[in-house]
Amino acid sequence: MKIYFITGNARKVGEAKLACELAGIEIVQQQVEIDEIQSTVPHAISIDKAEKAYNLIKKPLVVTDTFWRIPALNGFPGAYMKDIANWFSSEDFLSLMEMKENRQIFFSENITYKDTETIKQFSQEYEGIIVTEPRGTGNSIENVAQFEGFTLGERREQGGYSHKPEDYVWNDFVKWINKK
Repeated sequence: MKIYFITGNARKVGEAKLACELAGIEIVQQQVEIDEIQSTVPHAISIDKAEKAYNLIKKPLVVTDTFWRIPALNGFPGAYMKDIANWFSSEDFLSLMEMKENRQIFFSENITYKDTETIKQFSQEYEGIIVTEPRGTGNSIENVAQFEGFTLGERREQGGYSHKPEDYVWNDFVKWINKK
């Protein structure tokens, strides 16, 4: 089975392949230009993106969206993390959190599958903390967001991805698609 993954993000492709290829699902990365809506509802963004991508390539596909939420900052940055991570340095995030008692951060990975008949969503939320010193390599948030004892930047240095493979939302997708 071949599924097109509409993304330019190498980390996301790597995570998808880890889960899918073991189940005999070939993930083919494809980039398309999509005018992405902005919303505080991650599922709405993902559905809109999947429908637009499907109209362009007309093949079974998946899209993902990552939604970040920092409770001490009233849910900031939400769906805007891609841009914010390019604008802010690790130190900018640390400055925002300097006087905050609650250092929680939530990372929600949303997958939407689309083919001619079906649109199906999968979601997984991970809880972490904002550390007090940047650690690792990567973009700004990856060096200060810690999950399961490591920042995402440290996981990258270790050759890994965001979380342990058995915790990926992709596993839910694989179980579902194999029954389809």
